[in-house]
Amino acid sequence: MYPGLIINHMHKLARVRVGDSSPIRVMGIINTSPESFYKKSVFTDKKIMEKTVKLMEEDGADFIDVGGMSTAPYLKTLISEDQEIKRITIGINAIQKVSKLPISIDTCRAKVAEVALQLGAEIVNDVSGLKYDQNMIKVLEKYSPSIIVCAFSDKPISGNQVIQARNLIDQSVTLVLKSGVSANKIVVDPAIGFFRKKAQGVLFTKINSDWLQRDVLILKNLNQIKGKYPILISVSRKSFIGELLDEVDPEKRLYGSLAAETFAALNGADIIRTHNVKATCDIVTIIKNLKNLKKGL
Repeated sequence: MYPGLIINHMHKLARVRVGDSSPIRVMGIINTSPESFYKKSVFTDKKIMEKTVKLMEEDGADFIDVGGMSTAPYLKTLISEDQEIKRITIGINAIQKVSKLPISIDTCRAKVAEVALQLGAEIVNDVSGLKYDQNMIKVLEKYSPSIIVCAFSDKPISGNQVIQARNLIDQSVTLVLKSGVSANKIVVDPAIGFFRKKAQGVLFTKINSDWLQRDVLILKNLNQIKGKYPILISVSRKSFIGELLDEVDPEKRLYGSLAAETFAALNGADIIRTHNVKATCDIVTIIKNLKNLKKGL
């Protein structure tokens, strides 16, 4: 069981109830980083960004996640903090112009997170689970935002990957609680796609087993991993879907993504982070209705 656990306490990500009896929530992705692996998710033009965000909200998104630096582990994507700040500032301003949805900042850098929170972001989404930048704790202490922590280790790990994911998340949860952020503001993420034998980026966890098997195993065991915290799953267009479909082009992985998101939703996902908001919202609606119909029979 995770430390500092609040039993039966309502979890909220920003202003939105998540987990427990809440509906499955959908988080739309806005990337402002041209290096990102899925080029159609990249927006550098402010007007197109505004139009896309507006559409995401109309299609049913509950949050918008904005990132300024790609974290794809198989790409060289490291950029300067100033460049990342410049990009996310444009992104947050564009989102706020057309939408009042809660904004999540996808960064592992404290300085970037702080600027985003000052601009009005309400959620920090840290793929390093607060382990990349030691100053991230200070930002949490100062602003007390909602937080999404990913499973991450800067040292190689081995053994049972389900247990390892839970242990790594546990470490990050402890860091969050030390910062004074309350347990009901925490969401966890098992980091699909970030566990690799080798990679070019710095934001990945080194494993000596097969990464594809690891990701599939994680998706089968979400309830075991999340404990009592809501769990966010991000599988949209990712390389494990490409591997299973033998499809190198992320643009052609839509149906595979939707199948994986459905599988995740049925296995305990509370939030789905996606490039395909309308399609994913349709999945969530169908699952909810089928479950309710089943109860009524």
